[in-house]
Amino acid sequence: MDKQQVEKTALPTFKIKPAKTSLIVKDPTTREPLKAAGEDKPRNAYWLRRLAEKSIVVIDKTAKPTAQKEIK
Repeated sequence: MDKQQVEKTALPTFKIKPAKTSLIVKDPTTREPLKAAGEDKPRNAYWLRRLAEKSIVVIDKTAKPTAQKEIK
């Protein structure tokens, strides 16, 4: 497969983090917990289900970090 074919088949990504710092959300591929600071992950069915159930939140890449209260 050449580089152009890989780019066409690659899923888009989005930066996500757990909705609560106390919540552990594991990556199905690596079996590692999602970092509290956020990570880029593929926008696939698994992560979209986690988003729908509000286990994760999308981090806006253009927003500057601000101090926020933790949602409990």
